[in-house]
Amino acid sequence: MGFLTRLKTGWALTKDSLRVLRGDPELAVFPLVGGVAGLAYMALLFGGSSLAGVFATDVGLYATLFLLYLGTTFVASFTTAALVHETRTAFEGGDPSFRSGMAAAWRNKGTLLAWSVVSATVGVIIQLIDSQDNLVAEILASIVSVAWSILTYFVVPVIAFEDVSVVEAIRRSGDTFKQTWGETAGAHFGVGIVTFLLMLPVVLVAALLVVGGVASGSGVGVGLTLAVVAGLFVCMYLFSTTLSSIAKTALYVYATEGRRPGAFEDVDFGHVPE
Repeated sequence: MGFLTRLKTGWALTKDSLRVLRGDPELAVFPLVGGVAGLAYMALLFGGSSLAGVFATDVGLYATLFLLYLGTTFVASFTTAALVHETRTAFEGGDPSFRSGMAAAWRNKGTLLAWSVVSATVGVIIQLIDSQDNLVAEILASIVSVAWSILTYFVVPVIAFEDVSVVEAIRRSGDTFKQTWGETAGAHFGVGIVTFLLMLPVVLVAALLVVGGVASGSGVGVGLTLAVVAGLFVCMYLFSTTLSSIAKTALYVYATEGRRPGAFEDVDFGHVPE
């Protein structure tokens, strides 16, 4: 699958994902809730750790890092599981709802927590390797990080839709990716490029606002400018996160069932897996 084909697939996938999001904009509520909850968790964690003085030792530092990975992964996985569940509801012509999505994620809270523990452990191990401060360690950490990301690409959709253990979810995620690695990687790459291009004007506007606010010399003007810029980046985060989750859900349905969701009939995923 060449670059142009990947870009074409990613563009088609993004357009159809945009159509889904435009029809059900409430899907963006899940990443919003996840983002706010994640920030609140980090504030409490770092605030408490600073007061307790745990950063003074390497053990305390890595313990805090583990708790950071654990909590943020759980929050993100929980809200993403809710999002992909309701995204599939939208694919099937249903009416997505926040309550239904959170209830679906809650039913899988144990597996999501187990997944968060595993993910946090791997994250700390990668950080330990990377902290060795030599080129070989940095390369090894990068390789492990990329391999882990590929292996676990579909973990949250698997947990959301299949009643399996976390070990089986990781295995199923790897198998799902392997079945359609070309289509999945190509479409994911294309979606990333297209999303970046769509968000580029937002970044440029934000930069101009910052420059204009600083040039004005007014404290109120600078404060308002920073608030607007922050709002733009929040919107960018919600847009990109929701769009990526919609696209990933479509890829999961295709990879596991060999069919295109109704909203993605014009996307050329490639061959249908057997």
